[in-house]
Amino acid sequence: MTGLLVLTAVPAEAEAVRAGLTDPTVTVRAIGVGPAVAGATTARLLALAEAAGRPYRAVVSAGIAGGFAGRAPVGGTVLASRSVAADLGAESPTGFIPVDELGMPPELLGGGPTIDADPALLGALRAALPAAVVGAVLTVSTVTGTAASTTALADRHPDAVAEAMEGYAVAVAAAQAGIPFAELRTVSNPIGPRDRDGWRMREAFTALTEAARALS
Repeated sequence: MTGLLVLTAVPAEAEAVRAGLTDPTVTVRAIGVGPAVAGATTARLLALAEAAGRPYRAVVSAGIAGGFAGRAPVGGTVLASRSVAADLGAESPTGFIPVDELGMPPELLGGGPTIDADPALLGALRAALPAAVVGAVLTVSTVTGTAASTTALADRHPDAVAEAMEGYAVAVAAAQAGIPFAELRTVSNPIGPRDRDGWRMREAFTALTEAARALS
């Protein structure tokens, strides 16, 4: 079994992770933005490694995220207790209906709309990153950008600390391959109405490099 596979959405995130690593057996790849490309590319990487007789020991989805105000500070680090397909479901006159409440069996959902982080992997990351905020990290296809949608999402997921666009998809691929999974994010901006002037990308990338030391 080879080392850890760390997957980011974009090259800048991958570079920030690599800058904090000291373990040469950790593989870092930028796999693209959004659940579709993230899930497909993760599955391909895991299948190729297994076919070559060098399966990875674990998979971590890492990168920058938006944080829920009052739950995860800008510039802070979050660890997912679970990765959630937050917009997989149906609209209704009374509000959003999660896909598991529509009668879909879990096996048709890759294990369900929520995948827990591997306890041992999460425990190791928590020990190495004691200041990190732990909670649900939501995966969305459309980034939240209004006060109303932010409130609705926070109310539906009271344990959510951040949202990103790839974690759940990577988690499904890892689960299908029987490989431990975790998600690590650093916060660049509060979730809500888009305010590019309020984003702190430099601080988030610096925090990502510092957090990546826990992956070595």
